[in-house]
Amino acid sequence: MNKVILMGRLARDPELRTTQSGRQMARMTIAVDRRISRANAQPGQQTADFISLVAWERTAEFAEKYLNKGSQILIEGRIQTGSYEAQDGTKRYTTDVIVERIEFAGSRSQSAPDGGFAPRNPAPAGPSPAAPSFDNAPIADEDIPF
Repeated sequence: MNKVILMGRLARDPELRTTQSGRQMARMTIAVDRRISRANAQPGQQTADFISLVAWERTAEFAEKYLNKGSQILIEGRIQTGSYEAQDGTKRYTTDVIVERIEFAGSRSQSAPDGGFAPRNPAPAGPSPAAPSFDNAPIADEDIPF
């Protein structure tokens, strides 16, 4: 079984690209803390791992729109290895986590004033269809699942 679950903060903004075949992909790097406290770390000892992430299609669009450097996220995916020949003729090896699912793990302080998460690149202001508001809608007892 090839399954990875990671929680950490994005080390940089997602980079959205389109492949030659027209598929969208986003590259990101997540910083995942090790279980060593910074106070107990030796000078120069790394206290986090920086792991390369690749997301495709809708997951890539979501990442580009809603995530930015410092966003705390939980991802689920799989490890994928590969290799390529560099311009200098040497063989290079890669290891990426292919993201299948992303969830916000940060606090509400990272969210928009209405309690939802704000898009990183919001659409320009202008007329838009009215969306229903559920903020103050009463909840009937039979709607509660427990």
